[in-house]
Amino acid sequence: MKKAFFILCISAVVTACGGNSSDKSTGGSDSTNAANQTAKATNSDADTNATKTGTEAAGGSAGSTAGASLLAASDCNTCHKVDTKVIGPAFQDIAAKYPATDANIETLAKKVISGGKGNWGDIPMSAHPTLSESDAKEMVKYVLSLKK
Repeated sequence: MKKAFFILCISAVVTACGGNSSDKSTGGSDSTNAANQTAKATNSDADTNATKTGTEAAGGSAGSTAGASLLAASDCNTCHKVDTKVIGPAFQDIAAKYPATDANIETLAKKVISGGKGNWGDIPMSAHPTLSESDAKEMVKYVLSLKK
């Protein structure tokens, strides 16, 4: 009975964290992973577009557009939404906590790449080591532009 409970708990944790093991996958599942990423990007864009309206600074910003595209294509929307806490904080809450300074953009981009825990509770943010620092900065700039 204890073994069954343990396996159930582990399964729940893996499911809650997204269970993203695409970096370690081998064999013929590459096309499935690509299809899943495309579907995820499409779905995340669809359910956040309405809340993004009016969030750009007057005149728009090429950096914000690039950051929004990178964010939509990533796995970030698994744990974060624009205005709702999911597993991690809402993007608007992050924007409210951190002013859009060069130092904050640098620090947060490094945290996105290396992962971590403690700033928003005990649930760790997974690392994204394949993400370039410049892409991470664009994503962070976009998130910080979502201030309420």
